Amino acid sequence: MDAHVSPSRVAGRARAPPSKSYTHRAILAAGYGAGTTVTDPLDSADPRATGRAVEAFGGEVAWVGGSDTEGDDDGGASAVEVEGFAGRPNTPDDVIDCANSGTTMRLVTAAAGLTDGLAVLTGDESLRSRPQGPLLDAVAGLGGRAESTRRNGQAPLVVGDAMAGGTVAIPGDVSSQFVTALLMAGAVTDEGIEVDLETELKSAPYVEITREVLADFGVYTERTETGFRVPGGQTYEADEYAVPGDFSSMSYLLAAGAVAVAEAESVVVEGARPSAQGDSAIVGVLDRMGADIDWDEGAGEITVRGGDLSGVEVDVGDTPDLLPTIAVLGAVADGETRIVNAEHVRYKETDRVAAMAESLEAMGAEVTETQDSLTVHGGDSDLVGATVHGRGDHRLVMALTVAGLVADGETTVTGAEHVDVSFPGFFATMGELGADVSVE
Repeated sequence: MDAHVSPSRVAGRARAPPSKSYTHRAILAAGYGAGTTVTDPLDSADPRATGRAVEAFGGEVAWVGGSDTEGDDDGGASAVEVEGFAGRPNTPDDVIDCANSGTTMRLVTAAAGLTDGLAVLTGDESLRSRPQGPLLDAVAGLGGRAESTRRNGQAPLVVGDAMAGGTVAIPGDVSSQFVTALLMAGAVTDEGIEVDLETELKSAPYVEITREVLADFGVYTERTETGFRVPGGQTYEADEYAVPGDFSSMSYLLAAGAVAVAEAESVVVEGARPSAQGDSAIVGVLDRMGADIDWDEGAGEITVRGGDLSGVEVDVGDTPDLLPTIAVLGAVADGETRIVNAEHVRYKETDRVAAMAESLEAMGAEVTETQDSLTVHGGDSDLVGATVHGRGDHRLVMALTVAGLVADGETTVTGAEHVDVSFPGFFATMGELGADVSVE
């Protein structure tokens, strides 16, 4: 499916979808417990994959208040009712298919390490290319069995044999999800788990999201001098958990307001209540670039009224999902926008550094790419419509759609259906704001 975007001016109010990161963690935390209603979840493909994993471990998951399929036209389910497996997951009867969800794969790998038997985890072609080796080594080091069937550190994975807990050292610069997975599983082991980081932790705010969710479920974690620790023998308990709005998804709406707002108008994004989400940094990035932006934290609303943007340097070590959005902003801004500390962004659904460089060049931007950075030379760039490829990556599709709002001529973004991963109503929301966009 392709999205066709023509030059447009936008204005009005929009609500970003619920947080994918919080939804994943809340559903699995509820699975570790006895019974929880997760309200305002993101109803999309990835959280549904986590829900299926909870069911595979012996829980029951019901998406209520919407249709039986993710991302339906009425906004999806309003709640997820989870009857958990009460601490220790059962050995699954069948293979767990994580589809395209890297978060599901990693969080569920540690959970699978708790089973008495063995669980087999797999996913689509993209997911089967993503690195899992450090997490497999950690599970094995904690007394479980964890192997890649192809012995390359990638799925399919075979995991189980009742991981006991203890202390383990892992690199911090591959994925913070390894830490999240171990903390969530460690709470129900007898010994608990202490994670020592061998390298600097990238995407650190995502671990803080995990700790925030666990605290809401009554699970204690702590920072140590070298990493994190979760005591064992704990119980997950929460009758209800409300998912906050997603700042990664808000970034596209805010960027649209910054580059394409109608004269004397504004874009107001609702649902922006403060949380541990690192991607709330987009507000500061836009402010530094010169956007007229205001965040009313009490009301949970961010207002953008455009502005004359100038290039800045942005370190995305903690905010890898913002790279596509910032790259588009850089193509519109005057001067250079340098996105640094970005090597780990190459190991997402696709190599987002290379993909954004290629796509923006196809649209007329001047870019310089290194292994760990992307520089967009906005002063030398005039965006023009082109056909650019979403590469099966929801974040690329949405960022490139924003670029199409200010390109000269029509922009076609392939793979438009992939927005359903995190923002099922994205194109409808953009249309409501005034964007000239169609999907076919």
